[in-house]
Amino acid sequence: MTDEHHADRRSFLKTGAIAGTALVAGASDAFAEEDGSHGPTKGDIAILRFLSAVEQIESDLWQQYNELGGIQDSEVPGGSGSGAYTAALKNLDGDMDQYIHDNTEDEFSHHAFINAYLESIDAPQVDLSKFATLPSSKATGANQIGRLTNLMQLTVDTSWWTRYRSRDKNPDLDPSFVFPQAVPTLNTGQHPAIPRADNDLSPKDHIQAIANTAAFHFASIEQGGSSLYPTLALKVTDPVVLRILLSIGPTETSHFQTWHDKAGNAVNTSPPLTDGTLVFPNLNVPPFPAPPPFGMEDFQTNLIMPEPCPFLNRKFPPVSIIRPVSISTKIFGAQQAVAGLKASGLFIGQSAEFFTKVGKLAEEADEATRKCHRED
Repeated sequence: MTDEHHADRRSFLKTGAIAGTALVAGASDAFAEEDGSHGPTKGDIAILRFLSAVEQIESDLWQQYNELGGIQDSEVPGGSGSGAYTAALKNLDGDMDQYIHDNTEDEFSHHAFINAYLESIDAPQVDLSKFATLPSSKATGANQIGRLTNLMQLTVDTSWWTRYRSRDKNPDLDPSFVFPQAVPTLNTGQHPAIPRADNDLSPKDHIQAIANTAAFHFASIEQGGSSLYPTLALKVTDPVVLRILLSIGPTETSHFQTWHDKAGNAVNTSPPLTDGTLVFPNLNVPPFPAPPPFGMEDFQTNLIMPEPCPFLNRKFPPVSIIRPVSISTKIFGAQQAVAGLKASGLFIGQSAEFFTKVGKLAEEADEATRKCHRED
């Protein structure tokens, strides 16, 4: 890892952290005076610490995407771009490089802000940088630095596609139901979402398959964030911490809908794009390998808004919602979010110490309980 990169990254995070500390400290004091609160509880701090870890993990993976397929500038760290990979991404949308850049900047800002807020209330910040030991892509354009995450051996869960289309099933009410995969072959084996080296840049269908894999991974990651923030918000006691979660969370939802739309462009070509055993089917053409009650509308590529589904109780009419969002950590919570990231292959090569650290942060976040009477 170069000293120059360290300096740039430290400067980026330090600048954001200083600005964030001043902002949140002032806002926290004002809000406390306004509502008479005594500050965050132990559970609130555990939630913030877990989210800080998640945002650092997201910053790491998005930085890798931006180095090769985004816009490289002073707003986000490093990289010099890969022309062939960027072109393949732009086949899905002409603005993909800008969207990747902006998503990357958002995640860095979230991590810097949450850590700054933790510092402002004298709570321990989260720094996973000692675990940034995984190798970088060897493709031209990637920085040769240590990484927290592995984007070159992914098993992508694409069931978010049907989870958001189903009018009959909701993972909160149907936790054992298996939602069909949009791209079944992406959910088996291990696939690169960035070029591993320059020999991945051709043939054309191969680099396009890598870009398509990235598009589905983008949405998979951001769908998890869409659910995680409101789920953990249900456990928060302090109004300021609740405000933080309810303000950052919707940006994850904004990301998800953007990537949902772009992933649709990867599965509407005829004939379907094929790269070895990996097939991106045309989801606008039946038949679909899905159980009833799923049909064409559940796969159609231009439907990117969540369909109404059962919520709270089936006696109520269906309603369009974020899903899942559950008060039960047995259905969804911090530990389930970490398990999903691990199952995707994102942490292949990480140490046992890393899993212990992140697992403990998730466990403590899940143990948080909203309190009616505040802790002094």
